[in-house]
Amino acid sequence: MQIKSARVIVTCPGRNFVTLKIEVEGGLTGIGDATLNGRELSVVSYLEDHVCPALIGKDARRIEDIWQFLYRGAYWRRGPVTMRAIAAVDVALWDIKAKAAKMPLYDLLGGKSRDRVMVYGHANGGDIDETVDAVGRYIEMGYKAIRAQTGIPGVKGAYGVGRGDLYYEPADAALPSETLWNTTSYLDYAPKLFEALRDRFGFDHHLLHDVHHRLTPIEAARLGKSLEPARLFWMEDCTPAENQEAFRLVRQHTVTPLAVGEIFNTIWDCKDLIGEQLIDYIRATIVGAGGVTGLRRIADYAAIYQVRTGCHGATDLSPVTLGTAVHFDSWVPNFGIQEYMRHTPETDAVFPHNYAFEDGYLLVGETPGHGVDIDEEEAAKYPYKPMQLPVARLEDGTMWNW
Repeated sequence: MQIKSARVIVTCPGRNFVTLKIEVEGGLTGIGDATLNGRELSVVSYLEDHVCPALIGKDARRIEDIWQFLYRGAYWRRGPVTMRAIAAVDVALWDIKAKAAKMPLYDLLGGKSRDRVMVYGHANGGDIDETVDAVGRYIEMGYKAIRAQTGIPGVKGAYGVGRGDLYYEPADAALPSETLWNTTSYLDYAPKLFEALRDRFGFDHHLLHDVHHRLTPIEAARLGKSLEPARLFWMEDCTPAENQEAFRLVRQHTVTPLAVGEIFNTIWDCKDLIGEQLIDYIRATIVGAGGVTGLRRIADYAAIYQVRTGCHGATDLSPVTLGTAVHFDSWVPNFGIQEYMRHTPETDAVFPHNYAFEDGYLLVGETPGHGVDIDEEEAAKYPYKPMQLPVARLEDGTMWNW
C-alpha cells in the first residue's frame, strides 16, 4: 500500500479547516485534520512544503514508523504546527488501514470498551439568569453534562460567551480583537452561577466550567474551594500549565476535580501532571497531540494513575477529529467524557459523517475507517477567510492569558 499522493484542502464553512487527503495505490483514501485555530496556513505550509513530498512512496501500513519519521526525523520537534501536521498524516493512515481491513477504527484499536460516549455541551449567557436558562435548554436536549459560562458585569467580552446557542466560535476577525479581564470580578461572580444552577436543577446533571488559563495558582485554588459545594465534574484550565508544578498548589487547597491539556502537544507536556496525580482529566486531543498514535500513548500513561480522558472537542476541530475521537473514546479504557460543540450545517455538509448524538451520548459509526469524509465540491464553495482569536487585557492595559 504505497502512498501515491498527499494533498491539503482548506475550506471555511463558517470557520477555517485544514484537511489532509492521502491516497494509496489501488485507490483507497484517508483524511486527517490539521486545523490550528487562527494559524491555519502555517500548518498548510508545513504539510505542503515539508511533509507531503516525503510521504510519496512510503508504505501506508507502517503507521508507527511514519510517525517516528515525522517526529524524530525533524530536529525541531514538538510544537503545535509540527504535531498537527503529524496528526493529520497519522489519522489519514489509520483511516486507510481500517478501510483496508474492512473494520471501523475502534475495532482496529482493540474493540469497544463501552457502547456509547458521554458528551458535554456548552451553555452560556450574558449573565447568570441567561446561563441558567441555557443550561435548561441543554438538559431538554438530553445532555447529561453541560459546561456553563457566564458574562461578568463590567467585563467586556468575558471568555465563553458565544455569539450563538450552539455554534460558539471565538475567532472573530482578520486581526485579533481585544477583550477585557478582571480577576476579582470573576472570582466573585462565577461561584454565584453554580449556586444558582444547583438551586434550579439539583445534582442530577454534571456541570463543568472552563477558567481558560486566567488565574494564578493561588487564585485557582481559591476558586476551586469556593466551587466545592457545587460538586463540579471538573474545573478546566484553571492556571497556565507551562509550569506543571503550579498545579501542586491548586491540588493542595481544593478537591474540585481538575482538567487540563487542550493545548498540549505531546506526552511531555503532561508527564508530571499525570505522574504526580495533579489532575483528574487529561484534555489532549487527537489533532493536537500527534494523532491516534500520540494520544494513545498519553491515555495509556494516564491510566496507570487513574487519570481519565476528556478530549477537547470544540468547533476549532473539524468533524474529522471529532469522528476519530468518538472511535478513540469508544475504545480507550480510561475514558472520562468527550466535549461536543455542534458544527454548523454548512460544516456538516462539507464533512459527511456517521457519528450521531442521542440522549446525551455520541454513538460511533460502524463503517470501515473513522467514518468521516470530505465533499470537495462542497468544500470549494467556502474559500479560506483570515480569522484570528481575540486577545485579553487587564483594565490597566496589561496583556493577559486568552
